[in-house]
Amino acid sequence: MTHIYSLAYLTSVPLTPPEAVVLANKLGYQAIGVRIAPAASGGDFSPLATDAAMLRETIRRIDDTGVPVFDVEIARLGVDFKVDHFASFLETAGKLKARAILVAGDDADEARLTDSFAAFCRAAAPYGLTADLEFMPWTAVKNANAALRIVTNAGEPNGRILVDALHTARSATSLGDIASLPRHLLSYAQLCDAPAGIPATDAELIYTARCARLLPGDGGIDLRGLVRALPEDIPLSLEIPNEEWLPKLGAKEWGRRALRQARLIAGDGT
Repeated sequence: MTHIYSLAYLTSVPLTPPEAVVLANKLGYQAIGVRIAPAASGGDFSPLATDAAMLRETIRRIDDTGVPVFDVEIARLGVDFKVDHFASFLETAGKLKARAILVAGDDADEARLTDSFAAFCRAAAPYGLTADLEFMPWTAVKNANAALRIVTNAGEPNGRILVDALHTARSATSLGDIASLPRHLLSYAQLCDAPAGIPATDAELIYTARCARLLPGDGGIDLRGLVRALPEDIPLSLEIPNEEWLPKLGAKEWGRRALRQARLIAGDGT
């Protein structure tokens, strides 16, 4: 079975969402991801919630090419979580007809985070969106088992777990843990590579995640094993930020190489 491949926001920077749709269509991707809220204070994102012209042009390009938005990011659920704060975010995701929202858990009180996640899921449901909780070793959701516990305890039908190859390799998560995740809790997965080994500090973990990922097959992560552990029909988002090579090669060539190498890793040919 051939996977659906999505061109993630961080793989197509600095393109705007309309430009990313056009590029994805040209390269053979079946979807894109957009970032409509920053990952950290002052971080880059596409202002689709406030730039009506950009939103209209993105929707026009989607209609022209048939390449949809698969996921939007990033919803961070912290100690000060209030579901009303995400009203514009969710409305924009709905206008884009996205399928999934990348959610990060930043509240160390797991019971409260579970309640917040459940409330966010309920707010996202009317827009037809899943809420995909991504485990990251420097956040409050440090591994796949923690994500599974939170999503299960939240008990919302659109709650999901997001598996990222980098975070799987650099957290207390085994391929067996991934293989045991219930299929109905998985909307998509993120694919990239990185050097083998786990950095000693959170700062190093974050730097690689945001600035120095490698193309599939260029690092030391067991990507073939990960793909085998995941459902064979799961869509794959290629999230591969790299501050050195992406600017050197340009978004078009970087995206082309990412798709070619990911297909080889996943057994989908060239």
